[in-house]
Amino acid sequence: MVPHVALIDAYSEGRFGLSFELFPPKTPESEVMMWATVDDLMAFEPSMITCTYGAGGSTRDKTLDILEEVHQRHSLPVASHLTCVGSTTDELRGYLQAAIDRGVSAIVALRGDPPKGETAFQAVEGGFRYASELVELIRAEFPNLGILVAGYPETHQEALSPEADLENLKRKCAAGGEVVVTQLFYDNADFFRFRDACDRLGISAPLVPGIMPVTNFGQIKRIASLCKAKLPECFTSAFEAAGDDTEAQFEAGVEFATRQVRELLDADVPGIHFYVLNRSPATSRVLDQVGRMRTGVA
Repeated sequence: MVPHVALIDAYSEGRFGLSFELFPPKTPESEVMMWATVDDLMAFEPSMITCTYGAGGSTRDKTLDILEEVHQRHSLPVASHLTCVGSTTDELRGYLQAAIDRGVSAIVALRGDPPKGETAFQAVEGGFRYASELVELIRAEFPNLGILVAGYPETHQEALSPEADLENLKRKCAAGGEVVVTQLFYDNADFFRFRDACDRLGISAPLVPGIMPVTNFGQIKRIASLCKAKLPECFTSAFEAAGDDTEAQFEAGVEFATRQVRELLDADVPGIHFYVLNRSPATSRVLDQVGRMRTGVA
């Protein structure tokens, strides 16, 4: 297993932590596309690949299959998402050990959203209510695993206030969270306010912006509504101008994401985490345009 120190090293001064997030594909065709995406993105020499974990463990085995193969193919650190949803502490321990056995070197530790059809999160008997408890378990019993936690530049939708949300993040970091990866956002001013607030609160973990290049306006409107991310007027107007032209929508999305990423790089972020949705063209174009050199690796 890659030692978890590699996680911190990726975001240290003078380095840049580039990561890509996958999700378990549902069909053989989409799996072929996902692997083509991975192969394409390797040319940018990422620090890590992450893969989401289905609610209640619905994609547990597939998540580990993907991460094990990425690690074996590319000798790259891999991180599994893990949520508290529907799992007892012993079940979480079992997953964490299985992840280690499959070559996973880090965990993205999340509380998770309520199961479909439910409006409020309920911990199962013998389970956890908060992500900070999962972080504590990992740090205490699986010390060789790196730990990433989630941050919310626009505030978690269930938080009582922005201040309460930041205090929760501080608890996760104090419990052992080493790197903060943010939820997607489309107004960099929100990220910069979030970063300043973290500084004032004494949160010293690297803050890595999460970016999702948009190539389909209808899709991002659905995603943004689920996570309560606001879409700036300059963003929506560009897509409205593109109309139903899919190529024009793609170009508008790439142009917006390129400007967003370039501004973040100019502001000295320690890395960027791309939500690639198992597709590489938009992310590759953005990285090309901001000057991230390809290595020529297939």
